[in-house]
Amino acid sequence: MRGNNLNKIIQYLINMRIVLAGTGSAVGKTTISTGIMGALSEEYNVQPFKVGPDYIDPTYHTLATGNNSRNLDSFFMNDNQIREGFERSLKISKSHLGIIEGVRGLYEGISPTGDVGSTASIAKALNSPVILILNSRSLVKSAAAVVLGFKKLDPTINIKGVILNQVKNKKHYLKTKQAVETLTKTDVIGGMPRDDAIKVEDRHLGLVPAVEHDSIIDSINKWKEMVKEHIDLDSLISIMKDSKRIPEGREDLWKVGNHKRVKIGVAMDEVFTFYYKDNLDAMEANHAELLYFSPTHDEEVPDVDALYIGGGYPEIFAGELESNQDMRNSIRKFHLEGKPIYAECGGLMYLSKSINNYKMCNIFNYPSVMTNKPQALSYIISKAIEDNIVVNKGDLFRGHEFHYSKVNLNGATPQFAFEMLRGRGIQDNKDGLIEKNTVASYIHTHVAAYPLFASNFTRNAAEI
Repeated sequence: MRGNNLNKIIQYLINMRIVLAGTGSAVGKTTISTGIMGALSEEYNVQPFKVGPDYIDPTYHTLATGNNSRNLDSFFMNDNQIREGFERSLKISKSHLGIIEGVRGLYEGISPTGDVGSTASIAKALNSPVILILNSRSLVKSAAAVVLGFKKLDPTINIKGVILNQVKNKKHYLKTKQAVETLTKTDVIGGMPRDDAIKVEDRHLGLVPAVEHDSIIDSINKWKEMVKEHIDLDSLISIMKDSKRIPEGREDLWKVGNHKRVKIGVAMDEVFTFYYKDNLDAMEANHAELLYFSPTHDEEVPDVDALYIGGGYPEIFAGELESNQDMRNSIRKFHLEGKPIYAECGGLMYLSKSINNYKMCNIFNYPSVMTNKPQALSYIISKAIEDNIVVNKGDLFRGHEFHYSKVNLNGATPQFAFEMLRGRGIQDNKDGLIEKNTVASYIHTHVAAYPLFASNFTRNAAEI
């Protein structure tokens, strides 16, 4: 009997969770979410999450809580994987409290009417209460209309509270709070003032990654203090404690198919930061030892069996990357020896001939150039044209692309790894340049979208 009671208590604690969702015009959603995570971390062990394909917001969450922020995405994951990913992350961090920052508006997904890719889909999969972060600038009674619309559009979404953002002053807050609570029967648990302190620098791909700024810690501390002053955190915790049981059904995020010990070099520094932690965990689960190195500062790649070069901002640091000729030569030598290299987006640009005329590794003899407008911004579905180091021939390979660059093939017809069924790719609905055992594409993937990703990569690292 005592054991059963203990299990019930543990299940109750694990169920503590909340989704912080925008209404589509919520200025400062990430800073408010990060502030809440940081403020609650002073008393609780908080496990942060981000909805959607995002590398940058999670860096803020991680700094605020001390736990690696994880992504939950219904384009990459089915409902069972979402639940598995959520509970697995809590187990790793030994946390009983999950805070999930949404993406865009609550209902925004890949189609005008469906749920896939939306914050709402994550809330449903986890049966999680939702707090709306509503831009109330110039709104009073109309704020109630917005909340009513969100509640009525999908009554299965459990909207339990509202945070008013862009509040002018105390009078504005109290009037808007009264309108929302009276007309929608939904608690307003706080109001964030209009303040430059909750703004943060951004650039063409979104917010500047937190790893680039030591001063971001000071900013997070300011956001925490503002949250503690303007949001009722006790009410937020109370809402989380009322979370219902997570539905049944779990499915692994990845497959384990490699049982040989391998070493994978992972490019990680201020330039290359775009990695999903689940991808790295999946490689370790497939018996890989991960050795991190800096293409910017180190002289050569470590003694490893394969390289994984993720995305980031090589265009910002092109001069520094060019000046480190020893590293560029080391990577090219690694490639010429036929060892596997897998590169995504910024990694593709680094392996190209040049970035805006700055010399790069020249594994692929095509220049990459930056553009003023985004060249691609979407979820993608591709199909492997032939077997390669990560995807089996004929398999579907899901991911996302978001870049302001293009690779100029100048009329050449290189070998491609993937046919694009949804998305743009490099050229003519193709992506994934192949040379020897190097594959580089604009596709960012999450292992849950192709569970064989880490298994195939580590197995090829062991065998080639």
